[in-house]
Amino acid sequence: MKRLLVIAGSDSGGGAGIQADIKTAAAFGIYTMTAVTAVTAQNTQGLSALTLMPPKLVAAQIRACLDDIGADAIKIGMLGSAAIVRAVARELAQVRVPIVLDPVLVATSGRRLLPEAAISALKTCLIPKASLITPNLPETYALLGVRPRSSEARAAAARHLIALGASAVLIKGGHSTKPVLEDVLVWSGGIARYDFARLKTRHTHGTGCTYATAIACGLAEGLVLPQAVARARRYLQGAIRTAPGLGHGHGPLNHAFAPDKPGAHRHRGTRRAAPGTHHGH
Repeated sequence: MKRLLVIAGSDSGGGAGIQADIKTAAAFGIYTMTAVTAVTAQNTQGLSALTLMPPKLVAAQIRACLDDIGADAIKIGMLGSAAIVRAVARELAQVRVPIVLDPVLVATSGRRLLPEAAISALKTCLIPKASLITPNLPETYALLGVRPRSSEARAAAARHLIALGASAVLIKGGHSTKPVLEDVLVWSGGIARYDFARLKTRHTHGTGCTYATAIACGLAEGLVLPQAVARARRYLQGAIRTAPGLGHGHGPLNHAFAPDKPGAHRHRGTRRAAPGTHHGH
């Protein structure tokens, strides 16, 4: 059984954070460990309270998991402070497995989850270690100060993030207002563009967490990056489409949606669109 270590915050409502990560990895048949960075009180209507874990405790969780069970991939989500960013970076300094970094900077409610001062630590300490970073459009703006509206602009923004040290960048188009949205992946093999129709739904809580974790599961299984992204997006489409309709706000996805088996779909190449649908984070 492949192993995934998730470093992220807890969502009491179960739709995002480590709860979504564990459920997503379970759908892919991946064994999941966690290093909790924050405990939140939240539901589909928003975030009402947040307490960050001590950086030493975050580091101790990572060390306990890697020293004993090990990992085939690592997914990083919400970190919450510069001190936690640096603590995570120190613990992962010698790690040689794929690392997917979802730069969780702002909650769906609009509340900032990573202080401005901590973004520089993210850029200098963790982005250079990432095999893939997965910013949405607001996060791309927070990291670079640009709003890449076109496909070409997103590819250019991804290259700027790669210049910071990341091996690959997936800029997600879910926050665009266009009816056909686009994710752009820039990696060592070229550019992969994923076009998809917007799903009209309010049940999009945790889409970013789910997407990044599903990609990390593919990398743990040995899929090449464009294949891991394409499969993760198909899973995400199904999870949104079959969402259970819970809560009065941005509801959770159906993480029990059955993903493709590895190799079930052939990737169409690094410079052409792959089928699928995604909306949200």
